[in-house]
This record gives sequence, C-alpha cells and structure tokens, in this order.
Amino acid sequence: MLAGQLAPIATAAFAGAAFYVNAVEQPARLTLDDRALLAQWKPSYHRGALMQATMALVAGILGLAAWWLSGDWRWIVGALLILAPWPYTLIVIKPTNDRLKSIAVEAADAATRELVEKWGRLHAGRTAFGIAAAVAYLWALN
Repeated sequence: MLAGQLAPIATAAFAGAAFYVNAVEQPARLTLDDRALLAQWKPSYHRGALMQATMALVAGILGLAAWWLSGDWRWIVGALLILAPWPYTLIVIKPTNDRLKSIAVEAADAATRELVEKWGRLHAGRTAFGIAAAVAYLWALN
C-alpha cells in the first residue's frame, strides 16, 4: 500500500525539519545580536511555516488514506499526531509569532530576544508531535 509507505517518509521529513530548527537553526540564531536575530527569524519562519504546514498536511492525508485502505486504526493515530501541529501552532504559537512579526527589525531589543527564545521552546512541541507521529506510523507498518 503506497500511502502506508509514503506517510512515514513524509512524517519523518517533517520531524527532521522541525528537529533541525530546534537543534541547529535556533541555537545559531541566538548567537546573533537582537536586530540580526529578528531579521533572520522573520524570513526563516515564513519559509519554514509554509514548508512544514504542507508536509504535515500531506503526511496526514497519506495516513488517513492508509487507514481507509487498510482499516487499521493505528494509521489514524499517526494522522492525528502529524496534523496536531496545525491547531497547536494556531492556538499556542501564533500569538508569539504575531508579536515577533509586528516588531520592526530596527526596534529589536532584549524583549525581542526573549520572544524568540520562547518561540523556540514552543516550536519544540511541533518537533515532539512530528516524532510521535513518525513512531505511530512505524507502529502501523508492523
């Protein structure tokens, strides 16, 4: 079943990208001064959000297709976990995103840095959802 083979791959790509942000990009970003930090965060967030939202949607649809074709409820677990970053982002992370987006780069200061640090901690939740979804899909494969 092709959907069942592709769902874990798409989910692993999502989880890997999310993990990269937390393990590599965010720590590197935090070495910059406040203005450069915000100047880097803004386009990075914009590009990353589009990529990760699409990957989560594709992985979720593939998981639901695998469930539909197989009747195995474990695929739904993976699909719900990989789709969970959508509401998590809208409810939990969006207020921080909106505050960061509203700050002009020239006005960035220590409070901006604190918001970017908070954003990184919140983003770790997206990483956790991706890893959990990958594990659920691998479970469904067995």
